[in-house]
Formats: sequence, structure tokens, C-alpha cells
Amino acid sequence: MSAPVFDGVIHAPGRLQICAMLSAADEVEFGVVRDGIGVSDSVLSKHVKQLEEAGYVKVRKAAFAGRQRTWLGLTANGRAAFAGHVAELTRLAGLAGVSVSA
Repeated sequence: MSAPVFDGVIHAPGRLQICAMLSAADEVEFGVVRDGIGVSDSVLSKHVKQLEEAGYVKVRKAAFAGRQRTWLGLTANGRAAFAGHVAELTRLAGLAGVSVSA
């Protein structure tokens, strides 16, 4: 696991939810992520762009069922940054006396 590091890029609620969803799979289809975090296409696109610019998310476009689909996945750096961020949030919660179970 990465050393605990608070990451401002990941910390925004939408981006944190995106990283959490992507951490559970190699890739997730754009629409599944959009619906999973309850945002519009444009809001998700903005979050993905910030994560992509930070080197945390890779975007892949491919034909699927006769339509162009967009697939999102965490990069190795993204997985490490997310793990470090979660570790730091857990550490901070512990300082506050909040019980966090894994």
C-alpha cells in the first residue's frame, strides 16, 4: 500500500467516487460510472479530464454493441495515489477518534 498522502486532485467528492469505482475493476464503462455517482455526462467528463491530466485515469474508446463506448480505468499511478489518499483519510479519521474498519 502507498504511504498516506492527502491528494487534492482525488479528494473532491466526485473524483473520490470515480476513483473508488475504478479501483474495483480494470475498466468501467463511462455510463456505468456516470450512473453510479449520479452526475451528468459533462460533469463526469470534467472530473475525468482532471484525473487524466494528473496521470491517474486512462481513457479508452472502442466500439461495443455497434456503438462507440468510452472505458475508464485507473493507471498504476492512479491506484497508488488513491490507496495513499484512502490511507491518509483513515489516519485522519483515527486522529479524530472515528472508528474506520477495512
